[in-house]
Amino acid sequence: MDVATGHCGPESDISLFRKQTQKFGDNQQFDGDKGYVGEDNINTPHKKPRNRELTDEQKEKNKIFSSSRIFIEHVMRRLKIPRITQVRFPLKLSCYETVMKTVCGLVRLSLGSLKLSSFNKEEISLNQST
Repeated sequence: MDVATGHCGPESDISLFRKQTQKFGDNQQFDGDKGYVGEDNINTPHKKPRNRELTDEQKEKNKIFSSSRIFIEHVMRRLKIPRITQVRFPLKLSCYETVMKTVCGLVRLSLGSLKLSSFNKEEISLNQST
């Protein structure tokens, strides 16, 4: 997981992505939701055409696609559970990055993707006696 803190003011996900593309390889592919339709290196689900229906094949592909992205959607939900990430930031702007990275770190820890070294009591007592 990568964390990039935002900035003041509204900005769409696609414009934020376009600003970050220089960090990735030219052939790197991404999966995105329908907000990213039209980008060359982003795989998106099929959109329903106006006044028509999706074919059964397109519906099946969308189902497979969404089942691979569900983990990301669940992580995004977990990031939005703390009230501080839901509302207008109430603290000094100088604290914003620290608070957001702390929330992301706590989510990573709860997912088990952040490994912290732990010591048992014997190791701690041995280290203190030497």
